Amino acid sequence: MSAGDSTTNPTGFATRLKESVQSAISTRRPWSVLLDPTSLSLPSSISDATTRLFQNLTHFRFNYSLLLLFIFFLGLLISRPISNILVFLVLLAAWFFLFFSRDEPLSVASFVVEDGVALTALGIATLVAVVVTGVGWNVVVWVLVGFFVVSLHAVVRSTDDLVTDDRQSPYGPLMSDDHDPQGTYTII
Repeated sequence: MSAGDSTTNPTGFATRLKESVQSAISTRRPWSVLLDPTSLSLPSSISDATTRLFQNLTHFRFNYSLLLLFIFFLGLLISRPISNILVFLVLLAAWFFLFFSRDEPLSVASFVVEDGVALTALGIATLVAVVVTGVGWNVVVWVLVGFFVVSLHAVVRSTDDLVTDDRQSPYGPLMSDDHDPQGTYTII
């Protein structure tokens, strides 16, 4: 392996992480589809429940991430003073503006800051905020509550009305109704 290999280079890891988060943001779905009460029903079996769980988590991954974040902040608001919430909102804004939403390299005083350095600094700042504000156990509890709520909704929400994009499916042309079922073959 070379020294610049992206699997060992922290900058490569940070860049891949940033690209994957930006890709996740681009997959957001309409809230009206996610929260449609007519799409709620109990699964018929454990197999159906696990299929629903994985399909819904995949289809609505950005929406469920926001829901989890909302539950987390609601839990912090209930259990901790507003000053702690403000600390975490500032951290959230810092993560968003300094890491996830940037398309160009970050520069400070005409020096380019690599993604790995920004990731490390933001990670340390987050750990310090968790320790200083004393919300460690609250973070764990409210994240678990959020995971429970998201998983419950994903299992109860039917996947029958989900429309898959033909570009995402390798079988898109086969599922299309406008093709001749016998195919278009040329006799040689």
